[in-house]
Amino acid sequence: MSDTSKAGVLVISHGSRSPVWVERVDRAVADVGWTGAVPVVSSFLEIVEGRLIQDGIDTLEAQGVTDLIVIPLFVSYGSTHVDEIRWALGDLPRPSSETDLQPFRLNARVWVCPPLDDDPVVAEIMYEHIRDLSVRPEREAVLLIGHGSGLSYFYKRWKRGMERVAADLKELGGFAEVRSALLLPDETADVLHSWKREMPERDVIAAPLFLSEGYFTERVIPDRLGGRGCRYNGRALLPHRGISHWMERQIAEMMDKAGLRV
Repeated sequence: MSDTSKAGVLVISHGSRSPVWVERVDRAVADVGWTGAVPVVSSFLEIVEGRLIQDGIDTLEAQGVTDLIVIPLFVSYGSTHVDEIRWALGDLPRPSSETDLQPFRLNARVWVCPPLDDDPVVAEIMYEHIRDLSVRPEREAVLLIGHGSGLSYFYKRWKRGMERVAADLKELGGFAEVRSALLLPDETADVLHSWKREMPERDVIAAPLFLSEGYFTERVIPDRLGGRGCRYNGRALLPHRGISHWMERQIAEMMDKAGLRV
């Protein structure tokens, strides 16, 4: 890389109408330990006007950034948003599903990091957040619940990543069983019915695999679990310092890969 190269980091998350949701993402980004020579900007796919992806690109390029390290702060490779953002940034030749995005206006070289997916930090945070619900892990089954997708290609990506997280979570907690279930298509009832039939002595803990708490963790999942006696506290990945540490690792690894210097 040229001595005149300057790296900048663009963190992209979905966005929400909830100020708390946005604040938690912003706090995680603000806690990233890269300051000074490497600017870090938090941006959103939609909803948060004035802070959308193009706004973030413009902000960084105005600071002289020539190499844009992009962190998609999404839970899974199964999110269609990860692929459409990569396409709009010029990192994929074509979108993998229909999209309303248009190619972004940018001059910087783009380096796209992976989403959270099955990174070990995901299971570590989830275990920390459900540990207080566990009494006798050797008699407990944990149901890991994610958003999912109605598109086969993306559904498979969701399941692949979640099954790896489930395996890590089982090992961390010493649980009798950990399985994944998606909301789209809805798999929660089938898993719970099979557990009740096959191992009625098991206590069930439900754990939401979502970035931050909101509509799905507070309304949709409790509705799907209603009346089935699951232990559930609705805690999502954020807030947790581990997400900031994960972003720090992504930045360091991508800067090394791209040959960039601080």
